[in-house]
Order: sequence, then structure tokens, then C-alpha cells
Amino acid sequence: MVTTIGRESTVEALLKDLIQLDYDAIAAYDAAIERLDEPAFRNTLTGFRDDHRRHTQNLAPFLRELGAEVPTEGDAKQLLTKGKVVMANLLGDTAILHAMRTNEDDTNTAYGRAVEHVGLSDEARAVVRQNLADERRHCEWILTTLKTL
Repeated sequence: MVTTIGRESTVEALLKDLIQLDYDAIAAYDAAIERLDEPAFRNTLTGFRDDHRRHTQNLAPFLRELGAEVPTEGDAKQLLTKGKVVMANLLGDTAILHAMRTNEDDTNTAYGRAVEHVGLSDEARAVVRQNLADERRHCEWILTTLKTL
């Protein structure tokens, strides 16, 4: 799935979309953690899922500051991100990690664009930049792990 997040015209829309994207990622990580056979993979992905939870929390104050309601769940994309993992379960850990890599490609793209959004305050940009660093770390671990399988 190719994301369009990061191209929003307002900061409010951007922050809402990022939070929903993180909730979608949480659902996908929950699905992956439940299905992975390798305990070390489950432990690492649990940490990544917790990063996404933190992202929903560290972006929320900026949205509240704008007077907007903070999303508390993902959107319809959640079915796609989680669905890829559920289907990959039929083929084992490697396929699950491949599915998670495609999900992380979207979060990396979204945060990469978001950090450049002209409307972000310096403080919000710093948080988005840190979230992007998390996303890059997630993707790097998945890619490195897939090379060893």
C-alpha cells in the first residue's frame, strides 16, 4: 500500500493521519507478535509496537493545542496492514516479516514527508523527526533480519 500521508495541506490533518497510521501499525504489530514462532522476533516487534504507541501519545498534545480531537484508533487501512500479516502467517516468520516491512515502508514514507511539512512548529518537527528515526530503525532491523533468514 502506498501512503499519501505527509501531503496534507494542514498540520491538523497531518497529525491526525500520522496518529491513525500509528494505530494501524499497532494493529499490524499485534497480529505479527501473535503469529511469529521465533521468541526473539516477538520481543523485538513488541518494542517496535510500543514505539508506535508512544508516537500516538507524543503527537497528541500538538493536535490538542490546535483544538482538534485526537484519534483513538486507526482507520480502514488497518484492515490492509493487519490483513497482510494474517495472510503471511500461512507461510511463516519470513513472510510475516516481509509483510511488516511493507507496512514499515509506508510509515517511513509518511514520517519522511511529515518532517518537511512547512506548518509544523519546531517542537512538533523535533517529535516527528524522532518518530522518523524510530521508523527507520524498525525498517533497518526487519531488512537486516530478513537477509539472515
